[in-house]
Amino acid sequence: MPVESLRRAEFEPLWRAVHERLSSGLAVRRVRVGPLDPAQREAVARLLGSRQLPGEHVSISLEQLDSALLELCGRDARGVVRELLGPLRDREQERLREQEERAALWEWLTRHPVVEAQPALREWAEQLRRGGLLTGSPAATGEMLDGALRVLHALPGFGASPREFANAVLGDPRALDQGTPLSGLVLRALSEVQDHPLPISSEQRRELLVRSGLGEDVLSTVVYAAGVRPSGGGLAGEILRACAESAHVAALTLAQVRDAERLSLGVGEVWVVQEPVVLALALRRFGRLCPPVVCTSGWPNSAVVLLLRRLSESGAVLHFRGSFDGAGVRIAAHLMAKTRARPWRMSAADYVEALDHDPSGGDVGRVTEAPWDAALAPALREHRTAVPQPRTAPALLDEAARRTL
Repeated sequence: MPVESLRRAEFEPLWRAVHERLSSGLAVRRVRVGPLDPAQREAVARLLGSRQLPGEHVSISLEQLDSALLELCGRDARGVVRELLGPLRDREQERLREQEERAALWEWLTRHPVVEAQPALREWAEQLRRGGLLTGSPAATGEMLDGALRVLHALPGFGASPREFANAVLGDPRALDQGTPLSGLVLRALSEVQDHPLPISSEQRRELLVRSGLGEDVLSTVVYAAGVRPSGGGLAGEILRACAESAHVAALTLAQVRDAERLSLGVGEVWVVQEPVVLALALRRFGRLCPPVVCTSGWPNSAVVLLLRRLSESGAVLHFRGSFDGAGVRIAAHLMAKTRARPWRMSAADYVEALDHDPSGGDVGRVTEAPWDAALAPALREHRTAVPQPRTAPALLDEAARRTL
């Protein structure tokens, strides 16, 4: 009897149950079929050579079914259902393969250069791993994560709106619109990096994006510097030189820094600090002889990052020193990821030495790893005492002056 004769409607529940069971990828001995109507029960009984009709639900031995089919058409159950219903799957292998793909995906995310450069993102990556796939497959989830990582790498936007930035980086101006999956991913990552609450309103969302360098006002976004005497640089260069000669702090807007394409210091050193009070102390101490100092004023905005990039591109070596606390470590990691800044006296040994001189600081807050010194985060967690940058300013300024003047 040809296999086609088994395609009759009364056999359909049997073949679908066999196909489904054999597609499991597991060893199969019996197949449960049902519910069956009277005609289907009679067809199963005839096929198996049984004089007694099976019940509405029946468990059939695969060995018995193979024997009946081999005698009837020369094919076993696998051969019959392949021809009637198409190729068999191996869901167990599919499950193991997807499990391996998921593990590879989360390993890729954890070891991605953007995450390794800013260890504050490790918690973001771990939260995503615990939450599982963002879409239906590891490949699709990987594509979405790749888009988020490209955004994080390209930030800040230097005054670009979110749509302008998204179009430039992703080729889709609406990719970061409120409510898109990618926007949610990026906001969660930015919240982790900056230790900032995840926004729950449109205004909070806008504030976090601005803080991260998207949609900043090019006039109110300002970077402060002292003692910087570049050649060239248009208006920004003139302001920097004039303020350095008159022993004043230069306040450059993002618009001015964007226009200063050739800010050249040549081969020199620039000392980057976190707190404005350190900049004021440097000017008060050195006046017109102040070494080149740039201040981030806390979390670096686009003007800070762009000025440091301009100076670095001209050959200047950037040294950053922040406070010894969780925020200072995250700011340092961020600046090193976005510019060519190097850590300046920010090792675990420097922290312990500073702590010995003044152990009265507040709590260090949330501490993430320091890419430049694996011992620093454990030391901060152990002592739980912050050392604000102004307390170490005299020693820092001594070194800056010695190496610059």
